[in-house]
Amino acid sequence: MTAPVATAAPPPSAASGSLLSKLEIDVRMLGMLAALAVIWVGFDLLSGGVFLTPRNLWNLSVQTASVAIMATGMVLVIVTRNIDLSVGAILGVTGMIIGVTQVQWLPAYLGLEHWLTAPLAVLLAITVGGLIGLFQGWLIAYMGIPSFIVTLGGLLVWRGAAWWVTAGQTVAPMDTRFKAFGGGVEGALGANATWIIAAVACGLIVVALGFARRRRLRFGFPVRPGWADATIAVVACAAVLAAAAIANAYPLPAGTARRWAEANGIAWPEGGLFIPHGIALPVLIAVAVGLVMTFIATRRRFGRYVFAIGGNPEAAELSGINTRWTLMKVFGLMGLLCGISACISTARLNAATNAAGSLDELYVIASAVIGGTSLAGGIGTIAGAILGALVMQSLQSGMVLLGVDTPLQNIVVGAVLVLAVWVDSLYRRRIK
Repeated sequence: MTAPVATAAPPPSAASGSLLSKLEIDVRMLGMLAALAVIWVGFDLLSGGVFLTPRNLWNLSVQTASVAIMATGMVLVIVTRNIDLSVGAILGVTGMIIGVTQVQWLPAYLGLEHWLTAPLAVLLAITVGGLIGLFQGWLIAYMGIPSFIVTLGGLLVWRGAAWWVTAGQTVAPMDTRFKAFGGGVEGALGANATWIIAAVACGLIVVALGFARRRRLRFGFPVRPGWADATIAVVACAAVLAAAAIANAYPLPAGTARRWAEANGIAWPEGGLFIPHGIALPVLIAVAVGLVMTFIATRRRFGRYVFAIGGNPEAAELSGINTRWTLMKVFGLMGLLCGISACISTARLNAATNAAGSLDELYVIASAVIGGTSLAGGIGTIAGAILGALVMQSLQSGMVLLGVDTPLQNIVVGAVLVLAVWVDSLYRRRIK
């Protein structure tokens, strides 16, 4: 009599359930995409077809970059059950410092338009922003002062410091190479680079899905059906290629194109030249920051510690996590991201002004909350925050196109933020 041979059971799959469960799509993310589509179509109809033009969408992407970068850091701050009201002020003081550095300090040693000016300014911005964030994080984590009070004080202190740096004067113009960080003609990568980046992005999407599927099979985790992975890959690649096509459909202004043609010895034809902008450098930076922050939040020990602290601070500390040091690093990372955004904002204006970053804290917090980050802590996604920033900027851009007054714009933004928190509370009650 022979014993039955034990056979390994195949890994579980998501073959049963609804279509959304098979695709493993977050319902809240899908709802945000639907809301964004409604906003875009609505504003396009109200503006007579102006909103969905390549020019406006290109400008919209550039305008979103600065807030989106800071929103990725705000996710981790809110996940730990804290808040940062000083992000706009940190951006302002950092922008003023790098503005003075480029206009007054570095030219005295390096001369004007030196190739080291832009990299040194960026390095200084990241350093100053990171140190401010670490200092505030130290006050919160080690001195036991509530984050609301520390960052509210920081909002006032750093906003005043920005004025103090130049006694309220605007500093301009920025270094020519530095201006590329703000987009515009200097920061447009062109058609060829855009298509290359899009092709690489599509390849990375396919490779990432393949690696994720193989990893799940190796450890016996549930996997999506093959058609579901293929559908996700096709939709994601189509979105990337569509974004590249839109960026390349926006041409350089005629005057700029003529100067470029003359500089390259090209005869100017009667009908002019169509030279695409391509993707803007600040948008590429925002995407890169989003990918890095997603990797940190989901694949690194630091990210797991952050979400553990947000889920249950006492249990996280009892399990051996250095909650104070982790919290300090979260605020340091938030300050570093403010430094990057300060580079983009200052370069885009080609000037350092005292108004830079005003009300950015509202847009950054709203972007994170609209993107699904729970104010109760422990829940949030980087991708959701970036999408939330796009929703917020779309609302503002659409209202500007329609000639809506600034006070009414603030009313709409505030109402949307309250609505987002209300929806979050309903969602949390439902999952309980």
